[in-house]
Amino acid sequence: MEEKKSFRCGYISIVGKPNVGKSTLMNSILGSKVSIISEKPQTTRNRIVGIKNLPDAQLIFLDTPGIHIPRRKLNELMVEQAFSAMEDSDVILFMIDMQSPYGDEDRLVLKKLSSEKPVILVINKIDLFKKSEILPVIDEYRNLFNFKEIVPVSALYMDGIDILLNLAKNYLPEGPPFYPEDILTDQTERFFAAETIREKIYELTRQEIPFSTAVYVDEFKENAEKGIIEIRAIIYVERDSQKGILIGEKGNMIKEIGTRARMDLERFFGIKVFLDLWVKVLKNWSKDTVMLKRIGYG
Repeated sequence: MEEKKSFRCGYISIVGKPNVGKSTLMNSILGSKVSIISEKPQTTRNRIVGIKNLPDAQLIFLDTPGIHIPRRKLNELMVEQAFSAMEDSDVILFMIDMQSPYGDEDRLVLKKLSSEKPVILVINKIDLFKKSEILPVIDEYRNLFNFKEIVPVSALYMDGIDILLNLAKNYLPEGPPFYPEDILTDQTERFFAAETIREKIYELTRQEIPFSTAVYVDEFKENAEKGIIEIRAIIYVERDSQKGILIGEKGNMIKEIGTRARMDLERFFGIKVFLDLWVKVLKNWSKDTVMLKRIGYG
């Protein structure tokens, strides 16, 4: 009689400083874009769930905000979410960037790691370096913490991803899957719409604008008869001058943000999207706990 193989299921948090490639890693693992990405730091503001199903395991990834020294209430909440994800997970992937592997924020993460949980060090962006340059980083980090595994990867080019999945799977507890096989994420459609709009703001604007904006989906209606999703979203900024920049001359900027977001949303939902964007000033929203809750943070 053939022995039945055990099934493993659990949570795996991806943590690290801003811009090390955490969201790119999760998107590459899932083979689909669940987390928005940007070259700018601190793009991810929420803990985002991504579910990877294997024949013998269900890996539930938690993409987290970059861990940094916070200077606003919003940033405090972001860092709290990352630390909370570490506590809630069965396995921790601590991700560093070969371009700057020894920063203050990396040391901040190291201080929070606990030997009570399996921690895997993930060294990203190895495609930019020779093997002889990566080995000293591996040796250095071996002396800093008792990592269960150390895995060099290129999240962008999918190098080392299969090795990482197989290793991480082995540290998950045995048990049945938590989610159906056809579920990729537990994020709501409203959340995905808001994040897509925010990604386009990061792509198209500069300086403080991306970091001073929040997107709140006020209305999300699917009209099956017309074959269209109608979305109304408010983009909050902190100052009147930011509102002017975001709208742009003759409304060109807000129109371009809307066009790019709508195209991505139509690809994701597989249906036509009508997107109505409004820009409103909510002074100092990123520093006020009450306002942060009002627009979906905290």
